[in-house]
Amino acid sequence: MSDTAIEATGLGRRYGRRGAWALRDCAFRLPTGRVCAVVGPNGAGKSTLFALAAGLMAPTEGELRVLGTSPADARPRVGYVAQAKPLYPQLTVAETLRMGADLNPSHWDAAGAERIAAGGDLDPGARIRSLSGGQRTRVALALALGKRPELLLLDEPMADLDPLARHDLMGVLMGTAAEHGTTIAMSSHVVAEVEDSCDHLLLIGSGRVRLAGEIDDLLGAHLRVAGSAEEGALTGHTVVESRTTGRQLSALIRPAGPLPGDWRTGRPTLEDLVLAHLRGADAPALTLTEERAA
Repeated sequence: MSDTAIEATGLGRRYGRRGAWALRDCAFRLPTGRVCAVVGPNGAGKSTLFALAAGLMAPTEGELRVLGTSPADARPRVGYVAQAKPLYPQLTVAETLRMGADLNPSHWDAAGAERIAAGGDLDPGARIRSLSGGQRTRVALALALGKRPELLLLDEPMADLDPLARHDLMGVLMGTAAEHGTTIAMSSHVVAEVEDSCDHLLLIGSGRVRLAGEIDDLLGAHLRVAGSAEEGALTGHTVVESRTTGRQLSALIRPAGPLPGDWRTGRPTLEDLVLAHLRGADAPALTLTEERAA
């Protein structure tokens, strides 16, 4: 068993020989047993990363390892719910779950898959094409979790759910992670959607990794500061983003030592951190990698 769910080294993906880079020079490590928020604006490269991890496409450059092996070899141990949630529209809910059982005969959790589907008051005989977007999401999750994956990849899973359904399904996911030790990577462009559920963050902006690590560690590495806007006031510290109003300077920094005693400091929120790093594109990226178990 690997202690690493996903590991990227110099990872890049380009569409076409002269096309734009969706991802470029990405390096990070996601330990197993985490619930990871993969956050970034639309078009940042999140869906491309998930498709690479699911073994649906190959990198243009660099390497991606999933559960200690290649994405193709890891595929039987990985569940993947794509943003479009592709399902066979002519099948019923029950037929879709039976298909999942046929495709995963050695480790299919029929009771668990049926329980997730039943939680949405779905008629087993209803055809997929007749379901709402939220109902299709529930069926796709039932199909992915019924596989009992070691790693679950969810690309914008809550985008078409109402708040009540989102809360319900998030509870299902957290229960699965706690009960089976499933590693979950879940993408979103809405920080509030994942803030209360995830313990690890991967922030992608313009195809590059901006932040990666445990959320508490990343927050602890930064400070919100405010003080006199004197030249050189923050010299020696890494300034992610700063604003000057009159004689006052406010900034998000990675401190490299003590600050003047008259400066006000505070811990940033996760949204503060994400927005500052996306706006401050010139600030150095930060990757905090846990040491591997001996």
